[in-house]
Amino acid sequence: MEPVPIALAVAPSPAALTEKSQPTLVRGLVEILTRKGQRVLLAAPTGRAAKRLAEATGHEASTLHRLLEWNARTFAFDRNRERPLACDLLLVDEASMLDAPLAHQLLKAVPDGGRLVLVGDVDQLPAVGPGRVLGDLIASGRVEVVRLTEVFRQAERSLIVVNAHRIQAGRMPVSRPGGEGDYFFIERQAPEEILATVAQLVTRRIPARFGFDPAEQIQVLSPMNRGTLGTESLNALLRGLLNPPGQASREVARGGHLLRTGDKVMQVRNNYDLEVWNGDIGRVTGIDEVEQTLTVEIDGRRVDYDFAALDELTLAYACSIHKAQGSEYPCVVIPLHSQHFVMLQRNLLYTAVTRARSLAILVGDPKALELAVAKGRLRPRHTRLAERLGE
Repeated sequence: MEPVPIALAVAPSPAALTEKSQPTLVRGLVEILTRKGQRVLLAAPTGRAAKRLAEATGHEASTLHRLLEWNARTFAFDRNRERPLACDLLLVDEASMLDAPLAHQLLKAVPDGGRLVLVGDVDQLPAVGPGRVLGDLIASGRVEVVRLTEVFRQAERSLIVVNAHRIQAGRMPVSRPGGEGDYFFIERQAPEEILATVAQLVTRRIPARFGFDPAEQIQVLSPMNRGTLGTESLNALLRGLLNPPGQASREVARGGHLLRTGDKVMQVRNNYDLEVWNGDIGRVTGIDEVEQTLTVEIDGRRVDYDFAALDELTLAYACSIHKAQGSEYPCVVIPLHSQHFVMLQRNLLYTAVTRARSLAILVGDPKALELAVAKGRLRPRHTRLAERLGE
């Protein structure tokens, strides 16, 4: 099999979040190639990222697992060297989420003479799995790289964009005087004060001022799962405020895990049989005690879970920043405190802020914010991919 030509479009998310520079370029590339008769396939590591790619380009996009035709019986991909993808160009968005094993399977499925374009932001959090494929490909110097670094005049009006670039550079984010803009930092010291403020923002203040729906359009992002300001505590609080038990609601509990109709939930691992993927978010629409099933609407599609599989779902009024990678939300609220010390670092904060499409609000201790901005990558990943590509 011939080597696969690879091009990298490394686009910092801030440019894409306001003026849609990255999606515009991707859409233009796809339109030009399709008009020339090229067969183009679009994919992303997660379902939400694939949906965003489809919306941005106007063309069908799928998850990598679906594109490569994961076979649950053989635990292997049906697309491979013997049965490659039918395309002239494959474009993969959110490539920073690619780990080494998935990238290996992806490259095996690119046909002879095919081209691969990876679009991603190397400053975000690395893949959950092993490796740092995007960073290594760039560092190798063996592939063509295009960087989108210019902040255009329209984007300069967005503090999300401005502050994302400031965070990248190790500089403190700024707010506009008078409470204007799309980025805010609300200073609170004690964890209990931060928790109360987050609850007020989500349930009352943001909906009243900006008109965002608390459950559908506001996403709370926390650096950690445990602790007073972790996702578990935040979900319990926000569920109680946004979806309390009522006469019309139904509940199911298994192993201390309780879900209620109307709950906002997230899929926490890939389920190839149901075709739902890690990070997909939906709403519980039904619980059937007779059939022992729970129904979730995910991206307009009904998915039925057996009660035995409820451990695949978790509440999603708040989620970890790691789980949010590859997604974007109209509004994000981010609690920050020194109890998050272990996780506070620059790429985590950068990833959190750039999940916001229209509004980002940080609530917490200024010292915790300073610590996150000051700390670069503390745990480098030691791989030999860049070295081997350079040989």
